[in-house]
Amino acid sequence: MGKTMAEKILSRKCGRDVEPGELVVCEVDMTFAHDGTMPLAIQQMKNELGTTKVFDSCKVAGFCDHASPSPSSHISNVHTMMREFARENCIDFYENGDGICHQIVLERYAAPYKVIVGADSHTCTHGAVGAFATGMGSTDVGAIMVYGKTWFKVPESMKIEVDGELGEWVTSKDLFLSVVGDIKADGATYMSMEFVGKCIDDMEVEQRATLTNMAIEAGAKLGLCKADDKVKEFLREYGRGDEFEELYPDDDAEYLSEIFIDAQDIEPMIAYPHRVDNVAPAYEFKGMHIDQVCIGSCTNGRLSDLEIAAQILDGEEVCKDTRLVVYPASRSVFIKAVERGIIEKLLEAGAAVCAPGCGFCIGRTVALGDGEKALSTQNRNFKGRMGNENAEIYLSSVPTAAASALYGEIVDPREVL
Repeated sequence: MGKTMAEKILSRKCGRDVEPGELVVCEVDMTFAHDGTMPLAIQQMKNELGTTKVFDSCKVAGFCDHASPSPSSHISNVHTMMREFARENCIDFYENGDGICHQIVLERYAAPYKVIVGADSHTCTHGAVGAFATGMGSTDVGAIMVYGKTWFKVPESMKIEVDGELGEWVTSKDLFLSVVGDIKADGATYMSMEFVGKCIDDMEVEQRATLTNMAIEAGAKLGLCKADDKVKEFLREYGRGDEFEELYPDDDAEYLSEIFIDAQDIEPMIAYPHRVDNVAPAYEFKGMHIDQVCIGSCTNGRLSDLEIAAQILDGEEVCKDTRLVVYPASRSVFIKAVERGIIEKLLEAGAAVCAPGCGFCIGRTVALGDGEKALSTQNRNFKGRMGNENAEIYLSSVPTAAASALYGEIVDPREVL
């Protein structure tokens, strides 16, 4: 019997064939935490396991990204504690402004067949390059930092086959919002969402990463795409071409469920408050005023995302009654965007371009006022997510967000560009 991609990875790690539903223990190739989760992981190590020594300094990393730069003395003290832990263990540590953990792991660590566990639910991002990547709680990650291994239940898999081509100004973000709108937030609980088909094959890694990043929003354990020539080129771009290995599902792999989508049927989508699976086509929101537009996050803060925004905003000005905030996903993304003139175009259009980090997504450094509405490219729109329970968050793709910033209201980019 053939295997899904998730089954192939865990079978290799365990040294034998594994089956869905089976409990397995395997070694972890990379584990990490950020300023919202690492302090708890360190506490777990110290109080429950009696050590603050990591199992392998080359396989653990820490990140200051969720509250970066630090907005308070309390968080500054947390950052100080994390730095001390990093120095004691000689682990890689990423400072304020280096960027979002998921983007940096994608650039520097993730590769096909690796098992990656992060103390953040959106660790599933790294399935875009064929890694078995998933998020766990700080307690579990603390144990992994000490022992270098963890247990999994081998997940059932869901096949999402997308054929054809997406239309103009329609992106992988719209594709995922459409999928989660159909299957709902618990539709893939503890499953491997495996994205295949011509449409996925044609996507660059950055677009695939949006799909795998949001797999958790359907309850999935992880999201996976093939490791193909696009992945090989991505790894080569970051000096890691030797880490490439082909990964694909077998033709006779068995899936618990299968979804078939014609890409031409996908249109710009909006997720409205306060659930990611509350979705409708963008044109249904026509005329709704938006106080703030946010472009960035681990979902849509990559170079290609900023490039699309700059293309739309080039030579134009953001609506005077709407604020535009942009957060590049990493320092590398920021530098490349400066070199290509992307940042200049965004600034000239009226955007506030901020230091790489999570920024607006969790409301630590950018928050909304009472009654305000934000249109954001992030992955979650839960009540209070952007620092105010009396505000509303609408989710969209980058083209929809950038076009809406020009008009000060939600628009379908196909109608105005």
